[in-house]
Amino acid sequence: MGRIAQPAALKLLKGSATGRDSGGREVSTGPAFRRIAPNPPSWLSTEAADEWRRVVPGLTRLDILKEEDRAVLAAYCETWATFVEAIRVQHSEGLTIEAKQGTLAHPAVGIARSAARELRSFAAHFGLTPSTEQALARGADDGKADEDNPFA
Repeated sequence: MGRIAQPAALKLLKGSATGRDSGGREVSTGPAFRRIAPNPPSWLSTEAADEWRRVVPGLTRLDILKEEDRAVLAAYCETWATFVEAIRVQHSEGLTIEAKQGTLAHPAVGIARSAARELRSFAAHFGLTPSTEQALARGADDGKADEDNPFA
């Protein structure tokens, strides 16, 4: 699978100099979307709405979100809710079921596995994967001056 394009803000957070990515290349900021967090859809499940409230503040501080991201962010949150539900079913019903053919994997196992793959894909688009954790941390407003950054 090819690399997933990252938002300009994430490229700049990982960069080695102002306006440059980690390879020293200039980063195009792209179109001038209005950077404001979208409102959550009213139809989000409870678990998805909780995830929305958990991730949106951090993404807003990094200036990554725009109103047009609402659908993808909602899909990410609902995928999280599906993953959580499948894991809960596994915990209560077990990993296997008995069928005519013998012992089979519980359907929730496949659902959780599929949701986890989708979740990683959605999360990568927002910089929410472990591999981008340091970039997100550097972009957080921690009150420190840029004196630690020799490129600032």
